[in-house]
Amino acid sequence: MFSYKKGCVFNTLEDIKEKKITIMGLGLNGGGEACVRFFLKYGAKVIATDMKTEEDLKPTIERLEKDSSLDTKNLTYRLGEHRIEDFENADCVIKNPGVKIEGNKYLAAAKNIETDISIFLHFTKAPIIAVTGSKGKSSTVSAINYGLKQAGYKAFLGGNITVSPLTFLEETNENTPVVLELSSWQLADLRGREALKPKISVITKIVPDHQNWYHAMEPYVADKRLIYADQGPEDYSIFDFEGDEEGTGPKEGGSWGDFFANETKGKVLRYAKTISDEKDFFKENPDFYGVFQTKDKNGNFCGKVILPGMKESEIIMRKLSVPGEHMKINALNAALVLKLMGVESEKCAEIMQSWPGIDHRLQFFHESRGVKFYNDSCATVPEAAAAASQSFGKPVYFLTGGTDKGLSLEVLADTLSGKSEVKYPVKSLYLLAGSATDKLLPTLQKAEVLYKGPFNSLKEMLSSLKDELDSQEHTDDIVVFSPGATSFGMFTNEFDRGNKYMKEIKDLFC
Repeated sequence: MFSYKKGCVFNTLEDIKEKKITIMGLGLNGGGEACVRFFLKYGAKVIATDMKTEEDLKPTIERLEKDSSLDTKNLTYRLGEHRIEDFENADCVIKNPGVKIEGNKYLAAAKNIETDISIFLHFTKAPIIAVTGSKGKSSTVSAINYGLKQAGYKAFLGGNITVSPLTFLEETNENTPVVLELSSWQLADLRGREALKPKISVITKIVPDHQNWYHAMEPYVADKRLIYADQGPEDYSIFDFEGDEEGTGPKEGGSWGDFFANETKGKVLRYAKTISDEKDFFKENPDFYGVFQTKDKNGNFCGKVILPGMKESEIIMRKLSVPGEHMKINALNAALVLKLMGVESEKCAEIMQSWPGIDHRLQFFHESRGVKFYNDSCATVPEAAAAASQSFGKPVYFLTGGTDKGLSLEVLADTLSGKSEVKYPVKSLYLLAGSATDKLLPTLQKAEVLYKGPFNSLKEMLSSLKDELDSQEHTDDIVVFSPGATSFGMFTNEFDRGNKYMKEIKDLFC
């Protein structure tokens, strides 16, 4: 695995002035644009290079060109191509995390390579709360950031959630916690730098993901492990307490949560699902510290916390306004982070109860004639889509499918076909065309599951849905779009997919 040199190419922000910077990947999600703004502000000569064309990148270019505060005379666009000399002649190349460094001739020609994350971590003095994982990391960071702000902190949120931390670097200090969502690719770009030393790290549930990139679980998880690699005994590491899905855990046995817990130098805390009897649980697990789900004395759901030095567990979470059992885990981890940051348990419960959730993740956005519509476009792994189908306590109209990224579709296929123990079979199933959908079809057909599609466009699928809904009376029915796959081909990304879905729904069901 490729490893970078320790430290950063720039010792001070003033060192950036007059340097030649090549930004690899201007993009549409804000990361490349933020890098352009940052380096122009500090006096660099910037080349923004992207294989996308000027027409493809028009929204980003227009924002930059219309900003009178930017000195764009020092900005050169290289679009629709990369030129090797732009990498050879640069003092530093700012790498897009979605580009592999191995075998890339352009990056091989670079003298120095940094990312927006590595630059930020080198210069900020803020306490870092870092989150990675396969499922739930975006919801978790959103809940943490919301909770910190509600508790009175001046907090910031950035990273893989499409906000570059360079946009708020100058506003951070020792008293402004920064919550970073970090993908495996962003973590890989930090290997060897010794730049990431989070006060609190969280690894959400690990399942196979990005296997079209990694081709095996071990290298994928090796990048995830970098989140705690440079933590010390004064820091906290939060890991799963449950077992992994069959065939997805460490080859040597045990669970990934146990593996991480044995490796980190930080103080280990765990998150567990439902515990029916606390006394028995702690008898069997006397060294357990962290959070778990249970019921209060009135038989109502609650989340509890137990930390070293506490004589007994305390309620840290009660009701949630966001649907889904998996959301309880994400919110409970957020509550645990708040507790570690000094927020009282009762206040944590109060804050989490008001958390509204996050865009594109089981997002309620429209209601029409007794039907509620939810957008779960950021469910890009099959397990997330399977969980979404069971999140509402009743059968739903379920829209799924898209492009395969080398993952097993077994969990989603079993859920939709009723092969696994499914509490709520879908009320009606709609499939969006794509290579992942093609992998689903044999299982659905074998189980004789009725479905509509696959549809070659979102508009076509939603028009068919409207015909079905219009033919029936509805009282509190639910439609949820949870692809469980990537968006390549039909959409720019999962956010574009979610936005187009919501617009089409509002146009059709105004």
